[in-house]
Amino acid sequence: MSVSKTFHFLLVVIFISITLVLYRAEAERVTKLATEQFNSYTSSSVWLTSLPENGEALYSRLKQTYSFQFFQYIHSQDSSFNFTYGQLMSQRSDIIKRLFIQELGDTRALSMGRLQVKLSLEPILDSAASSLKSNLIYLWALYLLIAILFSLLMSRLKRSIRYASEAIASLASLKFDALAHSKFRGELKPVGLAIENSRTALHQQFNEINKHNELLNREAYQDPVTGFSTRPKFTDKLDNLAKPGKDRIGLLAMVKATELGAINQAQGRVAGDDYLAGVANCLRKALSEQSHVEFYRISSADFAVFIPDLVINDAEAILDKIKSEFDEYQQTIEAESVAYTGLVPYQQGNEVLSLVYLGDAAVSIAQTLGPNSYHIQEKLNGDELFGDSRWKEAVEDIIARKALRFHAQDIQPCRGEQKVYRELLSRFYSKEGKFLPTATVIAMAERHNLSLELDKIIILNTFRLLMDNPNLDGVFGINISTASVTQPTFVAWLKDLFIRQRSLASRIVLEVNESGMQANINMAYKFVRDMHSVGSRVSVEHFGMGFTSFKFFKEIRPDFIKLDGSYTDAIDSDDNNRFFVKMIVDVARKQSIKVVATSIERQEEKLAFEHLLVDGLQGYYIAKPKPISTKDEQSTVT
Repeated sequence: MSVSKTFHFLLVVIFISITLVLYRAEAERVTKLATEQFNSYTSSSVWLTSLPENGEALYSRLKQTYSFQFFQYIHSQDSSFNFTYGQLMSQRSDIIKRLFIQELGDTRALSMGRLQVKLSLEPILDSAASSLKSNLIYLWALYLLIAILFSLLMSRLKRSIRYASEAIASLASLKFDALAHSKFRGELKPVGLAIENSRTALHQQFNEINKHNELLNREAYQDPVTGFSTRPKFTDKLDNLAKPGKDRIGLLAMVKATELGAINQAQGRVAGDDYLAGVANCLRKALSEQSHVEFYRISSADFAVFIPDLVINDAEAILDKIKSEFDEYQQTIEAESVAYTGLVPYQQGNEVLSLVYLGDAAVSIAQTLGPNSYHIQEKLNGDELFGDSRWKEAVEDIIARKALRFHAQDIQPCRGEQKVYRELLSRFYSKEGKFLPTATVIAMAERHNLSLELDKIIILNTFRLLMDNPNLDGVFGINISTASVTQPTFVAWLKDLFIRQRSLASRIVLEVNESGMQANINMAYKFVRDMHSVGSRVSVEHFGMGFTSFKFFKEIRPDFIKLDGSYTDAIDSDDNNRFFVKMIVDVARKQSIKVVATSIERQEEKLAFEHLLVDGLQGYYIAKPKPISTKDEQSTVT
């Protein structure tokens, strides 16, 4: 609440309080006078004298001393002596007088009848009402005066504050107009001095920056570490590409060197520069056979490569070469990866800003696919709307609004009556209700250190789904980031949640990527043990991508492993593929670990995996993801 509104509120409260005090004082005075009058009536000496038996005569005698609102005399023997005057209930139209009503009634038995009276207080009430009205007029006139005066002062202050705000805003727009010091009087004088000092200092700094920029613009546009062109050249390239003209086409590869920060911190900036030079060399080698390729370093760890005169069908072969170079270079450095590549097609005259956003989204998706992976983003499907900073805002908004919905995909059991589970797939949506690409959201959450909070929202929403829908039975698998399961604070939070909701924990299977678990075996082991201790289960997805030893089974002992989709390709015709899957199934069975085959899209693949005795099948041929329904029947895991 603003100062002005607060003041007016307090002022009204104070004057209402004073009004109540005045009323109470006047009411007490009325009560006192009425009580005195009533006591005078009841203890009057007239009751000790001989009174007339005629009611009207009795009224005439008592009226000389007292004023009555109501008078009624009932003779016990002769009704002709009965007499009634006035009304028992007051009919006052004055609202103020009604505030002071006093019930001064008296009923008594006389020698020959019964007398009931109600004394009139009109003189007292008139005096009290008149006094209260006068006081209230003066009081609320004073309120209006104070309120108007304060409003005028606040209006003047607001004008000065508005002027100060505009002056500050103009500094952000690099406007350095002189200030009107007459606007900063009294309490605002220090503000005016501060703005004037800031204006002068910023003006001087702006002039120095302009001079420095002029010097920088004269320098060569070549990055000294990589030998690539720098960001200004990249901007010029985009400007030229946006102009209509000759129908030129090609491919734009966006490359992110993700290990720069870790290498700089662990080994120093010299090692970081060597790493960037190595990435640049990998790109040159992979594209050495392409002509007219243009390389740019557009930020500390981001590169852009324009490959002209190629179409999207040529992209995969080029990207395989880039990944191969990165994989080979990775063997020479201490890093979990080298870089990730996103590739998009371009055409002369396209909207270049959307092109950059699309390339950035492609890199983000590539980061979810394993070390040194790439991703081709062929069409403008909405990803281009979110650059790096916009994605951060989008993910924060998703977390704040808990903006996700679940789709479910069934896993078909293969071995007799043994049951598996149903996978919950998170679908994130924007404020406009538009679904965002899940892989990109997760990648951006990891990039901006928001994956832990995103995983918490997914888990809590799963619990809410199960608690709000008691008819929805069965076991559900949910994906969580490996970055989260290696965080002790997250694991402790998750364990505490599952302890408090053991009945729900037993219905949860946590799916974690194999590559992340193999990168930290000790934390993976602890995570699985902790989840088992609270009744939950763990599934390792994309199993086999980085698999080098069956030792993983013995040390980690998850409940399920989900084979990477690459094993499904040609499973019905590739003997080597079938042999390797059979080994996994045999070893997993000895450890009581269930094996699920994924990406099943043909009947031949389904039959081949059933022959290999896997425990479950998942894929579009088995069941497509669909919005979760509380009417779906789902049995529990055995």
